Amino acid sequence: MAEALLCGLIGSGIQRSLSRALQEEEAAHHGLRLHYQFIDLEASARGVQALPALIEAARIMRFAGLNITFPCKQLVMPLLDGLSDEARAIGAVNTVVRTGDRLTGHNTDSPGWGWGFRRALPKADLSRVVLLGAGGAGAAVGYAALQLGVSELGISDVDPSRAAALASNLGARFTDRKTYQVQDLKAAVQAASGLIHCTPTGMTGHPGMPLQEEWLRPAMWVSDIVYTPIETPLLKAARRIGCATLDGGHMNVGQAVLGFKLFTGRDADAARMDAHFRRLAS
Repeated sequence: MAEALLCGLIGSGIQRSLSRALQEEEAAHHGLRLHYQFIDLEASARGVQALPALIEAARIMRFAGLNITFPCKQLVMPLLDGLSDEARAIGAVNTVVRTGDRLTGHNTDSPGWGWGFRRALPKADLSRVVLLGAGGAGAAVGYAALQLGVSELGISDVDPSRAAALASNLGARFTDRKTYQVQDLKAAVQAASGLIHCTPTGMTGHPGMPLQEEWLRPAMWVSDIVYTPIETPLLKAARRIGCATLDGGHMNVGQAVLGFKLFTGRDADAARMDAHFRRLAS
């Protein structure tokens, strides 16, 4: 009988996630039986207050691993036994792996976004980039962008103190780069070579645009990490005026490939997972 693994996803409003389909099908190609459980905080009146109990239950139930998404990527950190160097540096966890009774937090969002960016926009201008969103996903992607060679990273968030804190944290780790809190978003976007969007705006259930369409310019590239839908209002607007774009599917597949390795110890077929994702997303 095939080896059985129990994995899952903890987050809020996760029913449209494609993680289950990607992980379970890839496991089947490797002769593994993998059950991927959605643990949706919207189903509980306790919401994020249930997170400590869920993490302890996952330990007791011998989950091989968990994916962690909004709004738990930072809240989960003190509940774990250890963190990878990357998760600690970023300040967010999106993947938890059990080894014996020990739970270790990792961050595959950061290398996942970098994997997609290198595939889709290998010649992009990295001189001056604006990052919208300073939460767990924004922290991971900002870290990845600086690793890729972004010279200047301006960060904007609805909570200015969160943007300032992330700019300070990243600046301390990348001392040869300029990281700063954006004060005037319109001016920053209009001077940018690239824009990265890391908020829920444009996602199913969160309609709208994160900024004014007329601020975009054909010479800039635009990355959106939202993948439900794959064609967000922001990406549609960017493509209308001729911007090079990176959809959220690239990051989603990249982090799923890395997560599969952490959960199973096996190397996923990235091309196969990407093709599966595109079929599902369409």
